Amino acid sequence: MLILKHSMKATLVASSLALAACGGDDNSATVEQTNEPERLQDARTYSVDTTSLPFTSEEGTATDTWWGVMDNGAGYRVEVPDSWNGVLVMYAHGYRGTGEELTVSNPSFRRWLIDNNYAWAASSYSKNYYDVEAGVEDTNELALKFTDIAEANGRPLIAPHQIFIVGHSMGGHIAAAAVEQETLSSANSKVYYDGSMPMCGVVGGTHEFDYLLDFTFAAQHVAGLGPDSYPADFDQTAIDAKLWTSKPSFSEQGQPTAEGMKLENIVRNLSGGDRPLFEAGFRGGYYNVVMGTGGRDGTVNGILAKDLSGNMDTFYQLDTDPNRSAEENAFNNTILRVEGDPQANAPRSEGLRYIPEVNAQFSVPVITLHGLGDLYVPFVHEQIYRQRAIANGSDHLLVQRAIRDPLHCDFTDEEEATAFSDLVNWVNTGVKPEGDNVLDPEQLSSGDYGCRFSDPTRANNLMDGCIL
Repeated sequence: MLILKHSMKATLVASSLALAACGGDDNSATVEQTNEPERLQDARTYSVDTTSLPFTSEEGTATDTWWGVMDNGAGYRVEVPDSWNGVLVMYAHGYRGTGEELTVSNPSFRRWLIDNNYAWAASSYSKNYYDVEAGVEDTNELALKFTDIAEANGRPLIAPHQIFIVGHSMGGHIAAAAVEQETLSSANSKVYYDGSMPMCGVVGGTHEFDYLLDFTFAAQHVAGLGPDSYPADFDQTAIDAKLWTSKPSFSEQGQPTAEGMKLENIVRNLSGGDRPLFEAGFRGGYYNVVMGTGGRDGTVNGILAKDLSGNMDTFYQLDTDPNRSAEENAFNNTILRVEGDPQANAPRSEGLRYIPEVNAQFSVPVITLHGLGDLYVPFVHEQIYRQRAIANGSDHLLVQRAIRDPLHCDFTDEEEATAFSDLVNWVNTGVKPEGDNVLDPEQLSSGDYGCRFSDPTRANNLMDGCIL
């Protein structure tokens, strides 16, 4: 068993597919980092194509639409209905890759928001890559500039009487982090949101990057092709030849070999346990997205200066039996072990951590949505979030809903709008909406788990086992 200490500054290995997004506290040190080392992210430059910013009201709606570029370089869009109800919804988009161009996305359930008289605003953020710090700060700054933007466009408005934040994937990480106690105490731009709705979110925080390491290390080891170095000498073509008789894609389910079935069992346990639609998620196209992160170091593509990820405490189970077999012990005794640097994502002397914590230390209502078969940001994030909420006494403010889908962030407008409406009602009336139990293995493995809050119009094969 080889143990690597993360003292070297490893060479960043780019992959063809990048992260959409990634109990106890988040994987971060508690000692404040005073001499911050240089990061690759510090030297990168980004810009907005201003011709991409203009947008118009949807047909049948009466709204003001505004756009522009903030002083920090982030692009933005804002939409306010003529009959605005005084509530502002901030939308945080997901991972945008590693390019230089910054882009803005409209909320997925934009039409519902406008039809119900909500204003919304969305930032491109001032940086790409997995820069959650920029996402939180820039989204907050846009919220604080909302009335200034309205006045500059000839429509003076009073300040919103409520502000909510919603987001997908990395944007879900942003939405969750935005209401954290540590964020409220250390952010440069402070917004006290009334509620948060992370969707398919990285609500387990930096655990996402340990999961990606675990997944890709296990794939190599099951295939008998390493890893024997870190960053790994990663050959997905050779690995896939050992694991699949037909490779997964977004159009067709893959067929695993005996070795591939072992990896499927390992990932089932790593990603949240036995549950409906896990197999469909594992054998689909997001397998290739996850594997595309193999061969990286632990700096999250240069967001950090030191290596964050590790697998020292991971036990890889080859089947669904919790008892450890001789084969499993041999597998775990021979897989490469790496140790993350506890200072990699330490608190900073000024502002947020580079990857803000998600420790479930919040004091406002939070509703989450998560696909059961999501392989990229797996359902285990919801379990970690719940465990942390219980530990911190905030679990009474957390409602989680499982959605019967094998993809990543593939919700219907109905699922999202219903959850958001329930969140607003909870904030305004104190009546807590219902959710799913994400920690009970018996409920989780039931054939009808996730039926309650999934849109009944979903494809029939996704709703098999549900009483509609």
